[in-house]
Amino acid sequence: MSKMQLAYFQVRGRGEAIRTLLVDNNLEYEEADVGPWENWQKNWKPKAAFGQCPLFTDGDVQLVQSNAILRYLARKLDLYGANNVEASYADMINDGVEDLRVAYTKMIYQNYEAGKDPFIADLPGKLQCF
Repeated sequence: MSKMQLAYFQVRGRGEAIRTLLVDNNLEYEEADVGPWENWQKNWKPKAAFGQCPLFTDGDVQLVQSNAILRYLARKLDLYGANNVEASYADMINDGVEDLRVAYTKMIYQNYEAGKDPFIADLPGKLQCF
């Protein structure tokens, strides 16, 4: 496998699932810190499709969008299912996790005190399908 690089800020955020997949599969990769914000704007954003990060590079392949990166790695590692149905189930689970992540982030950053208890109360029902 070619040398891989994950370029992101020094936070978990959108890069953490990618890091986890790489580490869980014992893949060597380089972590590139794109921060602070001014550095990202000047040196990294112009290189990235959609001007976004995380920015993942695997040889000549350069991707942004964390879920696209996860799907790329899953296919590369034969973790994406043996057929279209299995791949669709993997997409469904990933999209369900994304829905939870968005709801959690919204609660954390918009109104934590008012949103915490309802979020926790609704969580068991949202986790049932997993």
